[in-house]
Amino acid sequence: MDKSFWKGRKVFVTGHTGFKGSWLCLWLQKLSADVVGYSLAPPTSPSLYEAANVAAGMRSIHGDVRDYDNLRRSLQECRPDIVFHLAAQSVVRQSYDDPVDTYSTNVMGVVCLLDAVRRAPGRMAIVNVTSDKCYQNNEWPWGYRENDRLGGHDPYSNSKACSELVTQAFADSYFHSAKDEQQRKSVATARAGNVIGGGDWTRDQLLPDVVKAFHERRPVALRSPRAVRPWQFVLDCLCGYMVLAQRLFAEGDEYAGAWNFGPGRDDTLTVEALVERLAAAWPEPASWSRDQADHPHEAHTLLLDTSKTLERLQWKPRLGTAEALYWIVEWYTQYFQGRDPGSLCLEQIARFENKEPAQPG
Repeated sequence: MDKSFWKGRKVFVTGHTGFKGSWLCLWLQKLSADVVGYSLAPPTSPSLYEAANVAAGMRSIHGDVRDYDNLRRSLQECRPDIVFHLAAQSVVRQSYDDPVDTYSTNVMGVVCLLDAVRRAPGRMAIVNVTSDKCYQNNEWPWGYRENDRLGGHDPYSNSKACSELVTQAFADSYFHSAKDEQQRKSVATARAGNVIGGGDWTRDQLLPDVVKAFHERRPVALRSPRAVRPWQFVLDCLCGYMVLAQRLFAEGDEYAGAWNFGPGRDDTLTVEALVERLAAAWPEPASWSRDQADHPHEAHTLLLDTSKTLERLQWKPRLGTAEALYWIVEWYTQYFQGRDPGSLCLEQIARFENKEPAQPG
């Protein structure tokens, strides 16, 4: 990543009050970008956005991505170079409870954003953050590639597949045909694995559930201990988004389309293995138990093939899973001891910037 690229760069972030959005905005602020966020109120309590005082270094607009007029007006006032679209309903189990909100946010939200982008003046690069769950899951023992079939069993996963299709339709219909280089709009989608890091309090997500249980000195109940996921540290994921945005802005459609961001194959773990490693790193005794209740369907095996990203973006994770879990335990342990969350994030960002990519094995 070219840190100098971001100095003074105008960046518009939807969903900036969420977990990944908060980390991204703190990093962009550290790089002296001119950041504007557009989002509803923080989705969790506590929230990293509030705890780390993310709003102090940026302009924040309260708005729903489905509110087309407000979103379009906000974009035109900001006139960004880069747009990161993170606003979403992001929890599989919640999508079963409220599919209407899930589809309206994750599908019509991106329709509103991309139409507002196409009508806004100036050159822009847009990174639409979707999900590794956008693929039709066949429980394959190998990773999905960007040209594999989209699908999704549950409303969340399916809504992210729809978001991918909407993005491609806008790219084909409006963006690829731009003749004026100064008005060029280039759009890509980022399909990341299960993102983990300090400051996540999302309900019904594995890491926040584990941390809460361990902190309360009780076993965490696991729904699917043998499920396999591509776990990825939050800063590795965000670094990928930022590298992609740089290339999109500089070279346009050469870097449009879909991109996978995930760990190396050796760092793809079962839920049980991940929790066992977290328990071993936790400073107090910690354990887990099997949740025997009935739950909605979730995929058992999900792997990503990141060959395209590694080759064309020269991006690869800087932290292996073992080191990432150490950083996460460090973050939460110091937070529970009273450390300022914003300082914890900025310290880890600075340390991450000086890391070399992780070696396989």
